[in-house]
Amino acid sequence: MAKIEYKTRIILVTIRFVMSLIGIMGNMFLVFVIFQTKISRIKSFEVFLLGLAVSNLEELVVVDFYEVIMLIGHIQNSLLCRTMMFLNLLGEVSSILFTVLICVFRYQKLRDAEKRGNAPIFLDSRKSAWVVSGLCMFLSVMLGLPVYFVRIDTHVEADNGTSCSPDFFQCHEHFCPPRNRFYKYLFLVSCNLLPLLAVTVSSSLIIKVLLGQKRVVAPALGASGPPGKKSKGPRLQRSTVGILTAMGVFQIDWTMYLVFHLAFSPVNVPLWGDIEFFITTSYTTLSPYVYGIGYDLFSLRYFIKR
Repeated sequence: MAKIEYKTRIILVTIRFVMSLIGIMGNMFLVFVIFQTKISRIKSFEVFLLGLAVSNLEELVVVDFYEVIMLIGHIQNSLLCRTMMFLNLLGEVSSILFTVLICVFRYQKLRDAEKRGNAPIFLDSRKSAWVVSGLCMFLSVMLGLPVYFVRIDTHVEADNGTSCSPDFFQCHEHFCPPRNRFYKYLFLVSCNLLPLLAVTVSSSLIIKVLLGQKRVVAPALGASGPPGKKSKGPRLQRSTVGILTAMGVFQIDWTMYLVFHLAFSPVNVPLWGDIEFFITTSYTTLSPYVYGIGYDLFSLRYFIKR
């Protein structure tokens, strides 16, 4: 049984490392593409994408480091263990918050677009975009800091060979300190449930707006305009589809994460850390490609334009 469990873990870790490598390449490329633009010309949406890509990169690198230590070594230093937990949560939470921000931004851009015309919304301002991005990072830090104060239980040392558990809300099988339990549910509500609701509602509203505009957009795209003038409809639709696809991946991953934490205990699931890392890195790996393809950021034409 232990041999089968070990083989399963090796398979999961291998798949996750491959996914992580793909994710690191995608996020680095996305950062590179955005930085081809001068800072003064970066659009607000690109600021949000940059924040998302950097957050994804940080989480993927820390998770890889975490995984290596879980496989080959022990962490006896409590401060180092807590710092790794904090850095992992920092990337995870900021990635979630930037995703919510992107979804809300797209909905605001689409909402009443016909009536608003070219009038900008609040988040169109680069200054507002940087301020809101800074707020996302600040909230991520605040939601990660409690790992320095919760009780770290070393009961998993005998199971996986490391005293630094991948479970950030560690509780003994028969006793869970109130502060650990409080932090767990605060985190799950603030960083999973509420963002899931925000993304689900925003995505639904985006789809509603698109369906409502369908009868207006379709004839406009088929109508003949002035010579040399190209419609922006297809690009807008492609970018919106890209965002909705990314939101779908986000909903699947973080719903699984939420159910996983509420329905199971790390004490009863030997491969808890591997499964959790697999879930959390799925979105950080796929999202840069979905956004990049949706906004045509990876095409040769885009680089020539830049």
